[in-house]
Amino acid sequence: MNTLSDYLATVMPGTGQATLEKIPGGLSNPTYFLGFGSERYVLRKQPPGPLLPSAHAIDREFRVINALADTSVPVPAAPHYCEDASVIGTPFYVMERLEGRVLHDNGLPDLAPHERGAVFDAMNETLAALHGVDVDAVGLGDFGRKGGFFARQVARWSKQYETAKTREVDEIPRLADWLRAHLPEDDETTLVHGDYRLGNLIFHPSRPQVIGVLDWELSTLGHPLADLGYNLMPWTMRESEYHGLAGRDLPALGIPDMRAYAALYFCNRGLGDAYDPFYTAFAFFRLAVIFEGIVSRAAQGNQVSGSADDIQHLSRVWARHGLSLAGE
Repeated sequence: MNTLSDYLATVMPGTGQATLEKIPGGLSNPTYFLGFGSERYVLRKQPPGPLLPSAHAIDREFRVINALADTSVPVPAAPHYCEDASVIGTPFYVMERLEGRVLHDNGLPDLAPHERGAVFDAMNETLAALHGVDVDAVGLGDFGRKGGFFARQVARWSKQYETAKTREVDEIPRLADWLRAHLPEDDETTLVHGDYRLGNLIFHPSRPQVIGVLDWELSTLGHPLADLGYNLMPWTMRESEYHGLAGRDLPALGIPDMRAYAALYFCNRGLGDAYDPFYTAFAFFRLAVIFEGIVSRAAQGNQVSGSADDIQHLSRVWARHGLSLAGE
């Protein structure tokens, strides 16, 4: 810890002993509360060990957070990135610690029905704002390739699955084949978050207002409906699957159904309703491959947190959800 303290003293205001407290949860980039002198921050780093190509790109996270600082998309300030792995073992960056609520359960059990609807509205509005960012104006015009997003993504995640797999999950290549056969003709390009969900948002302590969008590891230039499709996954997932909404009494909860939520997104962007189950099927395909990567890392002894035994069945579950949406 002395090495980190000495390093921070040269690049950030304040002096004193740095302290780190692991933030529970998460299966990707380890994240910590960082204390340094009287200041409180968050430190986010790569996991240890060998990594798949392009995975855990925290340098891209740092870049996009800073690019969005003066836009309508709420993000924490990120004052420093360190690429020197000798300081704490991997590259890392430091960002502002926002004081607010992280609402992991999509059913929002601690809120009243009218509050739940307002939270979903705020999440929807923020997603629409993200897709309205002028990427050239904020310096992200080269943050990814424009056009052909889904064809490239299906190819990329198929390769990722083949590279990382330690077992066969037949549903994943089956879903990939369906996606390749049903690529949408529309080819819009915007900034996309890549992991846009309730648990990656920080809400105001008392108001239904998003004050921070977190975890930009998978962000790139791409098709905005990839984000919407991913955001719609909880409506297909069961409550036991990371607090999904399938089978729950949504009107009683005050939560919009999937089609109403999708329609609101298109309204917020001033577009006609273009909902297609392809986008959520793609999201489940990608999530299935990501979970297989987690299982693979655990098999190699590079697990970030938790037990891979608890989640190893889920890559098959996610792929089956995708196949169900595809009608397969």
